[in-house]
Formats: sequence, C-alpha cells, structure tokens
Amino acid sequence: MHHSIRHVLRLVPLVLVLLGPPHAVSNAKAQLLSQFFARNEGASPAVLEYRRKLKEYQEARAAFDEEAGAYWSQITEKRKGRNAKRRNGQQVTLDDYVLTHPPLYTGPKKPVNPEPEETPDRPVRKPIPVMSDLLRAAQELYQFTPQRPSTEVEFKRAYARYALASGLTREQAVRVYSFETGGTGTFDVQAGIEHGGRRAISTAMGYNQLLTTNSVELLAEQGHEFIRALSEKVSKTSGPARQSLEHKLAVLKKMVAHAKSVPDTWSEHEKIGNTAQGWAMHAMVLDIDIGPMLQTHKLLTSVLFARAKGYNRPLSAAELEMMNLTGDGTGLDMVTMPQAMREQVPTSNFFQRGGYERNPVAIRHNTVAKLLAVTDERMDVNSGKAGARELAGAF
Repeated sequence: MHHSIRHVLRLVPLVLVLLGPPHAVSNAKAQLLSQFFARNEGASPAVLEYRRKLKEYQEARAAFDEEAGAYWSQITEKRKGRNAKRRNGQQVTLDDYVLTHPPLYTGPKKPVNPEPEETPDRPVRKPIPVMSDLLRAAQELYQFTPQRPSTEVEFKRAYARYALASGLTREQAVRVYSFETGGTGTFDVQAGIEHGGRRAISTAMGYNQLLTTNSVELLAEQGHEFIRALSEKVSKTSGPARQSLEHKLAVLKKMVAHAKSVPDTWSEHEKIGNTAQGWAMHAMVLDIDIGPMLQTHKLLTSVLFARAKGYNRPLSAAELEMMNLTGDGTGLDMVTMPQAMREQVPTSNFFQRGGYERNPVAIRHNTVAKLLAVTDERMDVNSGKAGARELAGAF
C-alpha cells in the first residue's frame, strides 16, 4: 500500500476517539480515504513530485522566516537604543549594533508547478512620469515652461557657481555626480533612461538624482532661499529677460506656498509628489536658475544636518553619498563611526529587511567599511569619464 494511504489510515484511531460511535468512525474513514483519492486522483508523477517538493520548500522557508524575523527584530531594537542614546547625549558603542550578519536562505527553491495555475489580477501600475509629463504639468498648472540650458556645460557652470557659493566642495559635487550618474549624466538624465535604457525606473533626475518627493521637500524647506536668490537675480536684470525672470519668480512663490501647505514630513511631500502638482514642481530640476539650487541643496542639507549634530569634520564624498542614499539620520550613524567600528559593524544595521534583501551591493559589501570603500572605488572610476571631467572643469 502506498505510504500516503497508510498515513491516512493511521489517522482513523484518532477519529475514533474524537467521534465516538462505530458508525461515525466508519463514515470518517470513508471520508478521509475519499478526500485522499480525490486530491491525488489522476495526478501525474510530476505533479506528485511537485507537491512533495513544495511541502519541503514551505517547511524550510517557514523555519528561515522565523530565524530571520528574530534577527531583524533585534536590528530594530538596537536602532531604537542608539537613537535613545543620542537623544540623551550618550556615547554609542559597538554593543549598540548587531554584529552578526543576517541569516541567508539556503534551503530548496520554490518548485515550479507543472499544472496551470490561476494567477491573481495584479493592480495596474501607474506609469512613472518622464520629462514630457513634468513639462506638461508645469504648463497646465502654472503656465510655466522651465528655461533649459542651451548647452550641458552651461548648466554645469551654473551648478558649480551655486554649489561653491553655498559651501559644497568640488570634490563632493563631482564625486557624488560620478556615483549617481556614472560620470556621464546630463542635467535632465532620469533613472532608467540612460546608457541605452528606454524605460524610467523612478523619477530620480539630474546630477544628484532627485525624486519628485525630494523636489517638493526642498521647495518646502529651502524655498525661502530659492526665492531670495532668484529675487536678487531679477533685481540685476532688465528688459524682456527681467519679465521672464519675474514670471519665473511668481511661479516659484506659488510652488513654495503649495509645498508648505502640508505638514513638513516625507509622507506628506510624497503625496504631493505623486500628483500632477508634484510633477510640475519636479520640472524645476530642468530650469537653469532653479535646477542648480535643487541639485545643490539635495547634498547641502546633509552637510548642514551633520554640522547641526556636532559633526564638524568635512564629509568625504563617499560619506556624503551614504547620507544621500540612506537619509541623513541613518547616514550620519555610519559617518560618525570610528574606523575600527566600521570594520566590524554589518551594513544590515542601517536597513529594513526588505530593503537589505533587495540590495546586492549592501549584501556583498557587508560592513560599513566595505560599503564606503566600494563607493569610493566607483567614484574613482567614474570621475575619469567625460561628464565628470566637464563638471570638474566647471568648478
């Protein structure tokens, strides 16, 4: 007799205990056997093998998820502890980090079902806005078209002037640009539509790859500075050029007011960023006057954040990139770490589980020291490319 049938029959004494009278037992036995044969009737050897492998996979995956869940809970608790220490002015030590690496799943792969399966309808993804969408939104909502540069070097020079005047160094600007764009990016380069790519993978745009949410947030938080700088330029201009700048200034003031109309949180700015109004604001990345300010403040806010937290040593480009990528608070956690600790602390301490498991760079270069080193290495290579050399020359 097949071992699975014997397993079914072994369940019968249990049914006897639960159900009592003999006729109930007889009915239960028949029902169990009926269910077994119904489930496997006509099943090919391939299907039976699939079901066996699926059970093995599910058991292995469940065991892994239990282990991984405990690890990532510990990561969360350690992060809360570090934040509390910093709020209280206490020194963060090696004991405040998880020093082991996350468990890796090494069990069987999920088998492929040889039988056709019904696939649930996936929600239709909203298309990612591209430059034409941003320009259309700006025109429809604000009756405004960003003034794009006549040449790429014109934008680079405007960026260099504003960045230097604001406190960024040439090394920081050029090396972050090299990392973010591969050393060849243009002022309007968008993630995915580069190096032969034809489909946008995010709204990240420009030298420092601002998302729509970044643009909204910068207009809300730094809009007063943008208005001041543009007002100063208006005062020094005359004729038709002045009229154009005055219109741009009026539009900028409206955008800043809209960005400030919601609480100053990432989630609220993200809501605007996902609307046509946010797209119109993001179009300012393309403007020869506002774009360099947005690109500069994407990095400068991290420099000022570190300074406000008492970190006065100049940030290396790789350290600045960590803050640019992971957020100021998380990035500063890595930046303020002594080198000896950087060699020991796993990168997993600075991620959520999902983000870490989708990040092969953080997994391969799995300590803070290794992650900073590979960032520097990529900056070194890309700084020699044409776009990076042109930007360096603009400084």
